Amino acid sequence: MWKLENPRTHTGFQKGNRASIGMSEVAQAEITQQHPLKAMWKYVAGSTLVASLCCLPSVVMVMLGLATVSTGAALSDTLYWGGDGFGWFRGTMLFIAFLSVIVGLVVYFREQGICTFDEAKRNRRKVINTSLVVLIIAYLLYLLFNYVILTELGIAVGLPWESSRDAYMFWK
Repeated sequence: MWKLENPRTHTGFQKGNRASIGMSEVAQAEITQQHPLKAMWKYVAGSTLVASLCCLPSVVMVMLGLATVSTGAALSDTLYWGGDGFGWFRGTMLFIAFLSVIVGLVVYFREQGICTFDEAKRNRRKVINTSLVVLIIAYLLYLLFNYVILTELGIAVGLPWESSRDAYMFWK
C-alpha cells in the first residue's frame, strides 16, 4: 500500500484501499444515525416500565403463580395508593421514569452532535420539538401500559380491578 502525504489529493485511481474505506465510513455513518434513536426509545420504554412498577409486580407474580390474587391485590394497593408507609414509592418511580426519559434525550442529542448549551441554543427548535414529542409519547405509553394493558391483564388473572377499568376508561 502507498502512504499518502495529503489524503485529500488521493483519488480512487491511485493505489490503495481508500475508496473502500470511504464506503465503510458511509455505512458506519448510517448505522450511527440509526443508533441514537434506538437508544432513546430504550430509555422511553424503560421509563414506562419503571413508572408502572406500582402494578406490574403484582400482575407478574399472580400470572406466574408466585402470589395469590389477594396478595397481588394487596401489593398493588399498597404500592399504588401508598399504604403501610409506601407513600413515597409511586412518586419516586415516576421521578425515576422522568429522569430516564431525560437521560435518553441527552444521549440522543449528544449523538446528534448537540453537546453544549451553545449548540442547543443554535438548534433550539429541534431540541424543544423533539423533547416535547418524546415526553408526550412517553406519557401516552405510560397511560396505555399502566391503565389499559396492565389493568386488563390484572383482570384476566383475577385481580379485582374492574372498578379501576371503569374509572380509567379514558379511551371512551
